[in-house]
Amino acid sequence: MNVPREFPDFTLPAILARIGARLPQLPPTLALVAALNLALGRILPREPLAPLVGKSFVIRVTDVGLVLRFALGERGFRPSLNSAAADLSISARARDFLALASREEDADTLFFSRRLLMEGDTELGLLLKNTLDAVEWPSLRQLAPAFLSRHFSA
Repeated sequence: MNVPREFPDFTLPAILARIGARLPQLPPTLALVAALNLALGRILPREPLAPLVGKSFVIRVTDVGLVLRFALGERGFRPSLNSAAADLSISARARDFLALASREEDADTLFFSRRLLMEGDTELGLLLKNTLDAVEWPSLRQLAPAFLSRHFSA
């Protein structure tokens, strides 16, 4: 099946990554952790993620300079302030993460075209990939308006 491209092929200017790397990484990490925790048990099933409990993760958005460090605990996702090597690290450009999130491209395609780099415990990476592939993303789009109006209305 040939999926039409929603996002043009772009790489943000290198100056943006240099600036982004100097900015505090905790605020975007907190946003990611909050989103993951909102999805946990609703859209992201807990059971397949059980082997990830106690593991640390890093997501690097290379052309933005973002390094998001987090872990999964018994009660959910939390930011990690530990700078040691993570159990699993995933790196890509912003455009490739957008294409992955929108399902314009799959992780295998990005990985084998060397646009998505996975380091560390590849078994964890495969488990995470399979769990995310099983998520019904259209249901997330349907839940978002109700959630936003319930939690962020004036």
